[in-house]
Amino acid sequence: MVMATLRSPHSFPWFRWLLGLVFCVALALRLWRIGQINTLVFDEIYYAVFANRYLLGEFVYNSHPPLSQYLIAIGIWLGSHLPIDSALVNGLTGSLRPTFSYRWFNAIAGAWIPVIVGLMGFHWGQSRVFGAIAALVALLDGFFLVESRYGLNNIYLVLFGLLGHLCVLLALSHPSPPQRIRRQVRWRRRYLERPDRWLRQLSDIVSNRLRYPPRWQRWQLLTLAGICLGASVSVKWNGLGFSLALCGLWLGLQWQPPRDSRSPWFALARLPAIAILGYFVLLPLLIYCLLWIPHLFLNPEFNFWQLHRAMLTFHDAVGSGTDVHPYCSPWYSWPLMGRPVAYFYSTALNLRSLAPAVPPLPQGWAEVIYAVHAMGNPLLWWLSTGAIALMLGSRLLLPTAPDANIWLYCLWGYGANLVPWALVSRCTFLYHYMSALIFAQLALAYWLWQVWEQKGVYRAIAVLMLGLGGLAFWFWLPIYLGLPLSPAGYQLRMWFDYWI
Repeated sequence: MVMATLRSPHSFPWFRWLLGLVFCVALALRLWRIGQINTLVFDEIYYAVFANRYLLGEFVYNSHPPLSQYLIAIGIWLGSHLPIDSALVNGLTGSLRPTFSYRWFNAIAGAWIPVIVGLMGFHWGQSRVFGAIAALVALLDGFFLVESRYGLNNIYLVLFGLLGHLCVLLALSHPSPPQRIRRQVRWRRRYLERPDRWLRQLSDIVSNRLRYPPRWQRWQLLTLAGICLGASVSVKWNGLGFSLALCGLWLGLQWQPPRDSRSPWFALARLPAIAILGYFVLLPLLIYCLLWIPHLFLNPEFNFWQLHRAMLTFHDAVGSGTDVHPYCSPWYSWPLMGRPVAYFYSTALNLRSLAPAVPPLPQGWAEVIYAVHAMGNPLLWWLSTGAIALMLGSRLLLPTAPDANIWLYCLWGYGANLVPWALVSRCTFLYHYMSALIFAQLALAYWLWQVWEQKGVYRAIAVLMLGLGGLAFWFWLPIYLGLPLSPAGYQLRMWFDYWI
């Protein structure tokens, strides 16, 4: 549903304040006791170590592009110089560093994701309610919370991919100024004769210019979108899914053009093929190549092509199944959250003991469990899967419905970030689903928005669903933050054996 009048989110004070509150809550959850687990968690043994090696001038080789390590390195350098008295330090990265130094930059980056999702929801349907629901659904997910609290790279892939899509929506949501506004900007002597009229006219011009940016700003935003899409690929190759989603959406709109000339989908359909190729393919490729320059400068032993050949060889050599890694999971199990990944597990004698215990406690001695599982909010996760399935069915049965283009966008985003994994033979993990999960959450927010729009008792249903999602988030919060649990409390949250 696209409203007839396009408006900026800045004209809705409560929406702006809500996004600010969402950001503050997200940031607080990500920074609170971020250094309590004073060790390297899961793949921090790679990314945090490689980032510190950049700072030490040592050789770095990784099976993924280097952008996330650059950003973690910046965080380490800044965190090591901030006037923060941290008692939690270790030398596991190769030099003595505060634990929070290789995590806090990720936490700030991850706190922006619910805000960006909220803005995307607003520009999708030009509805502040839609944007608010989308932001809350993203805030109440535990997967992005866990990924943001450690020195890992997946959060940057999603952040840059979403920024690219948001820039596209911003660029295509603004029509060019009508002739009426162009006439208003001419200098008229008669305004000098009537100061009150001149001030009123000036106010109209300013408000209209904010509402209708110049045409060149559209291409500027598309350029920024291409840069962000290239940055996403520079974190991991599967960041290509965000570019593939936009290209596929454009092709779909050529097959069935939108009817509403005021919608962003109409503007996207009218972009020439050369613009799609330039902004969503060639520019991201150029940014990808440029972001390798610092790595090649610091590690001149191998050139660009040798590094990529080695990376391909590595991924081809990785096997699949639980023999390779106990938390391997096939792509088709991700929509049901089939195999969450245990990032950390340690036991302690009491609440005063730090994690991890050194040396480890003998089996049966523990009274307290510290565990971190990369898993989502089960209720919202399963509802999101149902929402995307409902959207697919609606698209097939009602291809010309008023919101069919929104469905097409959501389905292309989801499919482009999930289906290509069917072609991957190496061991894959649940966190590879993060990019597709965002579009499933947007689909859930869309249907909750549709329920809300029915008013009456339906609004109570929408509020109830969000409230239950909040309760589920609170119930599993100790698993997300690594809070101390009793053995019984830990088992209470592990509903299935394959969650452990």
